[in-house]
Amino acid sequence: MTDPSSSEATVFTGTVLVVDDEKNIRRTLRMVLEGEGATVVEAETGERALALLEGALAADAAEPDSGGPGELPNAVIMDVMLGGISGIEVLEKLSLLGEDGHPPLPVIMISGHASVADAVRATRLGAFDFFEKPLSRDRVIVSVRNALRQSKAERELRDLRQRVHGEIIGTSAPMRELMRMVAKVGRTRARVLITGESGTGKELVARAIHEASDRHDHPFVKVNCAAIPRELIESELFGHEKGAFTGATGQKKGLFEVAHKGTLFLDEIGDMDLDAQAKVLRVLQSGELTRVGGHTPIQVDVRVLAATHRNLQEMAGAGEFREDLFFRLAVVPVRMPPLRERLDDVTLLARHFIDQACEENGLARREIDPEALAALARHDWPGNVRELRNVIERMVVLSDGDLELDDVPPELRADQGPAQTEAAPGTMAVDDDRFAQLLREKSELPLKAFREAVERAFILQRLRDNNWNVSRTAEVLGIERTHLHRKLKILGIQRGGR
Repeated sequence: MTDPSSSEATVFTGTVLVVDDEKNIRRTLRMVLEGEGATVVEAETGERALALLEGALAADAAEPDSGGPGELPNAVIMDVMLGGISGIEVLEKLSLLGEDGHPPLPVIMISGHASVADAVRATRLGAFDFFEKPLSRDRVIVSVRNALRQSKAERELRDLRQRVHGEIIGTSAPMRELMRMVAKVGRTRARVLITGESGTGKELVARAIHEASDRHDHPFVKVNCAAIPRELIESELFGHEKGAFTGATGQKKGLFEVAHKGTLFLDEIGDMDLDAQAKVLRVLQSGELTRVGGHTPIQVDVRVLAATHRNLQEMAGAGEFREDLFFRLAVVPVRMPPLRERLDDVTLLARHFIDQACEENGLARREIDPEALAALARHDWPGNVRELRNVIERMVVLSDGDLELDDVPPELRADQGPAQTEAAPGTMAVDDDRFAQLLREKSELPLKAFREAVERAFILQRLRDNNWNVSRTAEVLGIERTHLHRKLKILGIQRGGR
C-alpha cells in the first residue's frame, strides 16, 4: 500500500493509547503504529483507558518531565462501542479534564457502527478525528501523524508557559514565537526593548521576563515615563536628599534603588526627557547613581527593561532620543504583535476576560456563543488586547446570562459581511428544505457516505457565512483550524465549490 504522504517521513515519535474491546483490532493497530516508530499502549475497556489516562494526567501535572511507566500518551485511538462505558463517555470525561472543554490530548474515534449523532457528538466533545471500520492503514497513519504533531506542539506550548510564568495568552504562531523569545532571554541578564502598539501587553512581557530570570525573588518595579512630570522624573528614578528642592522634607530612595537586585521596567521610555535620558545612560554604564542634591555615589544592581509604542530609531535620527541610550536598551528587541495579527487568539482571550470580569464583578461564570466569538474575531481591534478586555467586561456587565451575538456591541457587528443566521449554536446553518433535499438525494447511500454529504453541506454553508475565512469558520464549528483544513481536503471542498 502506498504511503499517504510520501514526500515526508512517516516515522512517529510518541506513545499512542489504543482502546478497543476487539483483540484483533488492537493487534492490527499495534503492528501499523509500531511499524511507523510509535510506542503503543493497549486498553480493552473504557474503564481501563480512563484509569490509565487519569493516573497519567495526575502524574504529569505533578511532575511534567518525569516520564516512566505512568507517562501520559501523546494520542489516543478509541472505539465508540466498548464493553462497559462507551468511548463517547470516556471522551466526555476527558473533555472535563481538559481546558476549554477539549480533551487534554488528541483523541481519534473509530467505529464499526457509527451514526451521524455519534460523529456530531464526538466532534463537539473535541475529538481530533472520527472514522469507521474497516480501518484504512493510510488513513490511520495520516491521522495519527497529525495528532502526534498537535500533541507535541501543545506540550511545547505548555513547557513555554511554565518557563515564562506569565499571563501571556495565545496559541497563534506569533505568540508561540514570543514566548520562546521570553523564555530564552529571561534566563540571561540582557537588556530588552519591548516595542508594540498601545494595548498589546508590553508590561505582561516585561513581567514574564522578570519571572523567568534569576531575579524573580527580587522587586519588579514599573515606571511610566509618560506619566511623571519632567521636573520630577529624576527624583523618582534616582531619589533625593533632604532639602534638595522645595518640598524635599526628607531623604527618599529612587526607583533604581528600590529595584536593587531586581528589575526596573521603564514603560514608554520614548517620552522621557533628554536630560533624564543622559542620567539613565550613566547609571547603565557605571552601575552607580547619585541622588538629587546628594554627593555620594550609590551602587545598584538592576536589570533594565524598556518599552515603547514609538520608533526610537527614527526619534534618535531626529534628535528626539539619545542614540547611545537606544543601543544600550535594545540589546534584545522584542516586538509585541497587534491583536489583528493574531486573531486566532481572540477566543482564548475572550474566555479568559469573561472569567476575569465575572470574578471581579461577583457574577456567576458565563459562556459565550460561537456566533458572538466569530463576530469578535472579525474585528480589527485597533485598541488591541486592552480594547477586547473592555468590550468583554461591558458585555458581561450588561448581559443577563451567557453571552450571545446580540450582546456584542453594535459597532463591532456592523459591516462584517453576510448577516449571521439565527440558528442555534452547533446546528446546521442550512434551512429545512435544503436538509430535506439532502435526505431525498442521499437516502440510498451507506451511512459513511451520507454522513460525509451532510458534513460537506454543513461546512460549505458555514464557510460561506464567514466569507471563506477558515479561522473564523473553525471557531464557529468549535474545532481546531488544522482539523478544519484536514476536513476540507478529505471532503474535497475548495473555495467557490459546491
